[in-house]
Amino acid sequence: MDALNEYLTSDLSLWGLFMSSLLGATLLPGGSELVLAGVLKLHPELLWPALLLGSLGNTLGGMITFAMGWLLPQTQQLKHVESVRRYGAPSLIFAWLPLAGDALCLAAGWLRLNWWQAALFMALGKFARYGMIALATQ
Repeated sequence: MDALNEYLTSDLSLWGLFMSSLLGATLLPGGSELVLAGVLKLHPELLWPALLLGSLGNTLGGMITFAMGWLLPQTQQLKHVESVRRYGAPSLIFAWLPLAGDALCLAAGWLRLNWWQAALFMALGKFARYGMIALATQ
C-alpha cells in the first residue's frame, strides 16, 4: 500500500479526480464518485481541494453537455424539456443524477437558459453530491 500511496501523489490524484469528474458529467460514462472516495481514503487532508476540483470538473462537464444542447437545432423535440422549461435553471440542481442529469443539461442548453445561472445551479447540486460522498468516506 505504501508503494501505491507514493505513486498516487496528491497532485496526480487531484488531476485524475478533476478529469474523471469532467468526463463523467458529459455524455461519456464515468465513475468520479469512486475516484473521489479513493482520493479521500489515500489523502484525507485533501478534502476541500478534492471537493472543489471534483465539483468544478463535474460542473464543466455539465456545461459541455449544456453547450451541446445549445448547438442542437430548435426543430428537434427533447425529453425533459417541459420540466426544465417550467422550473428553469433551478432544475439543474438535479444535474448530478445519473442519465437524467445529462438530459436536464442538454435540455437547458436547447432551451437557451441563462448559462451562468445554469452553471450556478449545476455547481450547487454537484457540490452537495460530492459533499455527501466525502462524508460517507470519512
